[in-house]
Amino acid sequence: MINKFEDLEICQHSRSFCREIYEIIESTKLKNNYRFANQIDGSSGSIMDNIAEGFERNGNKEFVQFLSIAKASCGESRSQLYRICDRDFIDEEKFQDLKAKSETISKKNAAFINYLKNSELKGTKFGKP
Repeated sequence: MINKFEDLEICQHSRSFCREIYEIIESTKLKNNYRFANQIDGSSGSIMDNIAEGFERNGNKEFVQFLSIAKASCGESRSQLYRICDRDFIDEEKFQDLKAKSETISKKNAAFINYLKNSELKGTKFGKP
């Protein structure tokens, strides 16, 4: 049984993705485009933040809701990656790598959502593990 959100595989992947986005912001001229940098920093961080918030709610229905928001933030980040690549902040190889990572996170989120929806476990706030 997982007791901490940071032990979830999807959380670890999203943390790594967020860290890579931040490294791009700090190492390129993107840091001078404050609004754009803030937008992708926020959306990539929102993935992990929503996984954490949903986990801490201690109920499957709420967790599914927050995982769904995390999945949407993953899509938003992926859209912004296209813009970052189109504006030459990153090259095509880095874009493809990060795009693939965001797609993996999204797929893992979807699989976890399906698992929770079909699980008989309801969450600790309902007196069940």
